[in-house]
Amino acid sequence: MAAYIVNRVLAAFITLLAVITITFFLMQAVPGSPFLGDKPRPEVEAAMSAKYGLDRPVIVQFKNYVEHMLQGDLGVSLKMKVGQPVTDLLISRFPISARIGTMAFIIAVLLGIPIGVFTALRSGRFIDRLVVFFCSIGVSLPNFVVVAVLIYIFGVQLKLLPTLGLDSWMCYLMPVFCLTYRTFCFLIRLTRSNMLDVINQDYIKTARAKGLFERTVLFKHALRNAVIPVVTYLGPEYIGIITGSFIVEKLFTIPGLSRYFVLSINARDYPIIMGTTILFGAFLILANFIVDMLYGVIDPRIRRA
Repeated sequence: MAAYIVNRVLAAFITLLAVITITFFLMQAVPGSPFLGDKPRPEVEAAMSAKYGLDRPVIVQFKNYVEHMLQGDLGVSLKMKVGQPVTDLLISRFPISARIGTMAFIIAVLLGIPIGVFTALRSGRFIDRLVVFFCSIGVSLPNFVVVAVLIYIFGVQLKLLPTLGLDSWMCYLMPVFCLTYRTFCFLIRLTRSNMLDVINQDYIKTARAKGLFERTVLFKHALRNAVIPVVTYLGPEYIGIITGSFIVEKLFTIPGLSRYFVLSINARDYPIIMGTTILFGAFLILANFIVDMLYGVIDPRIRRA
């Protein structure tokens, strides 16, 4: 088990280093400058570039950035919040996105997996066909359509729910639902299809032939193997919910990090782009690391692979 963990830690470190390197050089390759939108005089732009070290060779900029990053310094905002440390921006905005995304993820997992198992055990019946039908619609609907419909019905017409900010618990209902429904529907379909595949395997038939209780067959043998592809999906999906909530944060006027990240790309605010990418990349790598550890718990054979 120790060797298994060490290998995964080394792989995670190398992956994060690759993310930092690729993001930095791709960002530098994009034409433009953070100061072009303000149309400064050439001498002013040159002075600003010299102040923030953007006039140096790219390899020198990368070296300096890594050195400062290892000391916990991710630089300061060049455009969005001029002079404000990127670390402060991440600390103030990321918890908002993480809170909404985590709530949506937990709801999707707690409801999606049990319903997927339930429908698999009733395959072909009316309830199964009904759930599959609605899940197919849910997976197909774009996020912005759901957001617009909810705001129009519950915010504009019925006036039951607030549509701006996060001032009360009711403000969370629509944003969390918008981030939940797609993952929820996909989890049902994924769990159902894997469960159907597993319960038709020969070893499940053998377990039943031995006289084991149906509950033992389903939850100890069938579900344990069916859940492995689901766990594979959950790690990246959790990060996807947090980082992919730009539309939700934009339309509900939520001051989260996802919305700010997209705006910083448009403004070419390099330190914010780098800091946000590193943060999201680190969380994605951490999520995949946790998934790898869960593999070893669910199926001990994987630890020896």
